[in-house]
Amino acid sequence: MKKINQKNPTSFESLKKVTAGGQEYWSARDLSKILEYAEYRNFLPVIEKAKQACINSKQPIHDHIVDIHDMIEIGKGGKRKVEDISLSRYACYLIIQNADPTKEIVALGQTYFAVQTHKQELTEMQAYQTLKTEEKKRLFLRNELKTHNKLLAHAAKKAGVESPMDYAIFQDHGYKGLYGGLSVKEIHQRKNLKKSQGILDHMGSTELAANLFRATQTEEKLNREKIQGKVKANKTHFEVGKKVRLTIKELGGNMPEELPTEKSIQKLENSPYPLT
Repeated sequence: MKKINQKNPTSFESLKKVTAGGQEYWSARDLSKILEYAEYRNFLPVIEKAKQACINSKQPIHDHIVDIHDMIEIGKGGKRKVEDISLSRYACYLIIQNADPTKEIVALGQTYFAVQTHKQELTEMQAYQTLKTEEKKRLFLRNELKTHNKLLAHAAKKAGVESPMDYAIFQDHGYKGLYGGLSVKEIHQRKNLKKSQGILDHMGSTELAANLFRATQTEEKLNREKIQGKVKANKTHFEVGKKVRLTIKELGGNMPEELPTEKSIQKLENSPYPLT
């Protein structure tokens, strides 16, 4: 089985299977191989940790982790029945979070399933489901991003990013990771924006969603790993942005710098989600 890395971006999505009823799932045996576990039995403790995480999050295990049997080829056209486990996308996310973090493939998997889980949660939000137009989606996501940018600023301050200049540099690192090395100034130029125009106010919903994920994941990582020091905080923001970018590439999406510049969100009217 091919590995997923920058040189060979085979998709985690290619491992997905679908039941006769249209339900998506992943095979634990397939996932263990791509996560570079030499023996399946060594992967089982990771699944057990995921089960406990599922319980802690008050999710019914049987909706996400189910014992099944599968047929594998054993050579010369023969097949043998083996025990396997059917995993939902959420279960894969929990497993990836508990896998060996020193493996590059695990880091890529964490980003992939986190992005997909976040995307699924977002689309399932009742408020988001009611939004029928691009303009309303933009306003909704822009407000979400405003809220999470405040939380990100708080997490960055705890890490040692204190002065306005420090925070500007910190933000620049996040954008460079997500935008292929482009700084805030360079993004402004690429989008033909004036210095006084905010980048976020001229993004479409797809680009805003990518930046929202960059912000939320950086905040969580800073807090979870108790990162200290401006240099480490900047590096963290850059790495998270880069991983989100890799996931976009993995899914075949357009890079954020390639997305069109939208009219100012400040000019959108008659929305149930006014900017604050």
